[in-house]
Amino acid sequence: MKVHHFLSLLILVSFLIPQMAVGTAELKALMDLKSSLDPGGKILASWISDGDPCSGFFEGVACNENQKVANISLQGKGLSGWLSPALAELKCLTGLYLHYNNLSGEIPPHISNLTDLVDLYLDVNSLSGTIPPELGNMASLQVLQLGDNQLVGNIPTQMGSLKQLSTLSLQYNKLTGQIPLSLGTLEKLRRLNLSFNNFNGTLPATLAHIEHLEVLDIQNNSLSGIVPSALKRLGEGFQGANNPGLCGVEFSTLRACNKNHDLNVNHIDNLDRDQPKSSNSSKALPEPANVQLHCDQTHCSKSRRFPQVFVTAGVIIVSLTFICAGFLTFFRYRRQKQRVSNTSSSSSQGKHSPDQPKELYTKSPSALVNIEYYSGWDHLSNGQNADPGGLSNDYLSQFRFNVDEVESATQYLSEANLLGKSKFSAVYKGILRDGSLVAIRSISVTCCKTEEAEFVKGLNLLTSLRHENLVRLRGFCCSRSRGECFLIYDFATMGNLSQYLDLEDGSDHVLEWSKRVSIINGIAKGIGYLHSNEASKPTIVHQNISVENVLLDHQFNPLIMDAGLPKLLADDVVFSALKVSAAMGYLAPEYITTGRFTEKSDIYAFGVIILQVLSGKTTIGSSIRTAVESFRFDDSVDSNLRGKYSRSEAATLSKLAIQCTHEFPDQRPTVVDVIQELSVSSAHL
Repeated sequence: MKVHHFLSLLILVSFLIPQMAVGTAELKALMDLKSSLDPGGKILASWISDGDPCSGFFEGVACNENQKVANISLQGKGLSGWLSPALAELKCLTGLYLHYNNLSGEIPPHISNLTDLVDLYLDVNSLSGTIPPELGNMASLQVLQLGDNQLVGNIPTQMGSLKQLSTLSLQYNKLTGQIPLSLGTLEKLRRLNLSFNNFNGTLPATLAHIEHLEVLDIQNNSLSGIVPSALKRLGEGFQGANNPGLCGVEFSTLRACNKNHDLNVNHIDNLDRDQPKSSNSSKALPEPANVQLHCDQTHCSKSRRFPQVFVTAGVIIVSLTFICAGFLTFFRYRRQKQRVSNTSSSSSQGKHSPDQPKELYTKSPSALVNIEYYSGWDHLSNGQNADPGGLSNDYLSQFRFNVDEVESATQYLSEANLLGKSKFSAVYKGILRDGSLVAIRSISVTCCKTEEAEFVKGLNLLTSLRHENLVRLRGFCCSRSRGECFLIYDFATMGNLSQYLDLEDGSDHVLEWSKRVSIINGIAKGIGYLHSNEASKPTIVHQNISVENVLLDHQFNPLIMDAGLPKLLADDVVFSALKVSAAMGYLAPEYITTGRFTEKSDIYAFGVIILQVLSGKTTIGSSIRTAVESFRFDDSVDSNLRGKYSRSEAATLSKLAIQCTHEFPDQRPTVVDVIQELSVSSAHL
């Protein structure tokens, strides 16, 4: 019996020793990392040599189900050290988030040993040196953020081996050389940001053939040649401005190409890059490298004897080039100086000063990371650990953005990015550091509810709304220094519904009938979600549904915006907005006598939208309404459709519009009835 117990104990010890050794190795690696990241030992004081990294007490450290360190989340903590090669010992690390700090030194090549790493966020630091070619060995990497540093040298061609990569951000560095062709082999790449560097040469045509590419930002470099026409499919996702030598056809941010110069230069440059020079080498080149040179061997040999006129022209061109380069250098210097100035002014608010309240940054994509970018809530913070109204900071921290990020995304709220303005807010188009497009609504604090608890409850509501026909709120930011609050939404690429009304005869933007029916159905479903009473949300009356507040995504799916917004705004601001709604005919008649909004108020506005979409007109006069009531489709359906519509669907929609805009609310259908009627109509077709 004693022998049996001894053997059991021996087996148990033999099992535990390797586990303890692994745990000890990870703990040692973390302590080495602490010494490098936080030389003063003030920020990572919870990392102790005799502690357990998986206990939950190590700040920013999360473990997986096997009790191995899986995530390190220390963004925005004011770290001012460097990256230790000891990182390589954390073999199970899947997420490393060290952005928005002041780390310096080089990126250690040893980091490439983290073969399970999915997310690597090192942006907005002061890292220097080159990008290690060894990063190409990180087969699991999906997001690589190295922007806003001081990196130099070329992009290693080995980056083309990162076959899982979806986001590559290298903006605002000092990188040079040509963009490697190997990046065009990254089939899963969605966002590529190379802006504000000094890349030269042509844009690889292979990038245009990446199926999932959504954003390509190459602005403010020294690129030349022709941008492949296939990139026009990206729309606003392509940014190429401030590349003097770059040209394209029908790109709003590029100059038009000179056929006699740009085509040949682009062709020659691609010959040099892609393969050895030969008489038939151009056949294998992708667009735009397939342009013929129009010269045979005899002509090219004679062309060495330049006529005097070409020599003179060459001197002029060289002179102009030097002058333009001088202006460009001056422009870059001024812009860099401005960036340094803005960075310095904002650093005291959270980037480099752990002793002061930090601004708030957006959530990392990893679900394992518990992000705490802040030590207080700028505009509305009362210094407590929980927000008023029973809402914890742990929840709201998922949606917090930093003022610096808002300003950076909108180019410091540039007028060029202004999408619209009202008496209480302004909406700007923005590009976040991960390359995603957003719409940012700026609201003056004086327009917000004065009671903090009510404002926070409103934020709680807005952040909880999730439906395919509502514009998604990405996050918010409130700034005491600016006196503004910002709401960050997903960007709708096709604009708002009002842009497709009141079109001139023969316009290219006429919505075909099927899209109109689909849009009406989608709006109804969005209202249905708002009016439903679910465990996760109360019944919500929108109060201001209109064609201006219905956005369209790239597939023309309708997205209702500003749902729940009145919960954040002061009563007088909400009332002021109603005047515009009333002028446009959306305000239900009973509001004048009751002063109250109900679900039937939203239904009335929805009925008006049906009339607008049917007729293609913003203003619904008595003649259109009479035609709808009489089912005279030739007079009520948009003439731009040229008769291409379904009469049965038009009859159903006309009937719904009449019911929804009935003078008495009790006679209007509920949104459930509306959705059912629309679904029955679709089923019969």
